[in-house]
Amino acid sequence: MTRIVFMGTPDFAVPPLKALAARPDFEICRVITQPDRPKGRGRKPSPPPVKTAALDLGLTVSQPEKLNTDAMVEELTALAPDYLVVAAYGQILSQRILDIPKKYPVNIHASLLPRYRGAAPIQAAIRNRDDTSGVTIMVMAKELDAGDILLFKETPIHPEDTARDLHDRLTKLGADLILDTIDQINAGRLTPTPQDAENATYAPMLKKEDGRIDWTQSHLDVVAHIHAMTPWPGAFTQLAGRRIKVFTAAPGQDETPDRPGTVCAVDEQGIHVATGTGVVIIRELMGKSGKRLSANAFLRGHSLAVSDRFE
Repeated sequence: MTRIVFMGTPDFAVPPLKALAARPDFEICRVITQPDRPKGRGRKPSPPPVKTAALDLGLTVSQPEKLNTDAMVEELTALAPDYLVVAAYGQILSQRILDIPKKYPVNIHASLLPRYRGAAPIQAAIRNRDDTSGVTIMVMAKELDAGDILLFKETPIHPEDTARDLHDRLTKLGADLILDTIDQINAGRLTPTPQDAENATYAPMLKKEDGRIDWTQSHLDVVAHIHAMTPWPGAFTQLAGRRIKVFTAAPGQDETPDRPGTVCAVDEQGIHVATGTGVVIIRELMGKSGKRLSANAFLRGHSLAVSDRFE
């Protein structure tokens, strides 16, 4: 029986947890996740997705405010795990924690390392208009996302993909890959490979303000930005002093004489907006009600004319 301590917090970590729990030859002896946090308008404490999934699976859950304490080191050591499996947990693990498993502490990372170490690799891949993304399983090291690579698998990025679309594919990929990784390690068929540190790039944590649309960029970059910021932190712009969130868009014509941000056409395709080098067609955006609307539905309830300008 392979003993596993699983550490994760958001939606991304749920499919890997469920995949590991479904294996009769694996025992998840503890799930570690972040504490419940206030959420929504009522600011009521809300459990992280991993906690909800773990309790549904009948697993034991711990939610320490701080992981790297003497008490937690003793508690985890007593569990005698073969592996720590970490997926978007949200706290840095000390060397004392990393040294606990008999075999490896492993991390499921949503990029093809060493590209996009850090907290926002999915958004970075879409924003930079990469053709491919993927998942890497690595041995955890003290330096962030710098550990030796065990396995990786690629997936294409489609032109219409938002960060949510890619996230959902990568989490399923990660679930399959972590099973394959542990099986190969247990069979003695896998040797860790050092990362090429010279080619490392970084994708730092995003802030809400990072979602602001810069209409002076090229139309292809604006579309990529909108899709990369959906759903978090959300691409947004200003219209007559009001913040407008934009969810999906498509590239239009390659050239335009209009000033960036100017509405240059409105038709069945959507709202055509000039950028630094072409036109973006907004397909979905947020209305006054706060609901996600098609461009056509938005136009039925909002006054918008050619020559109006997004800031």
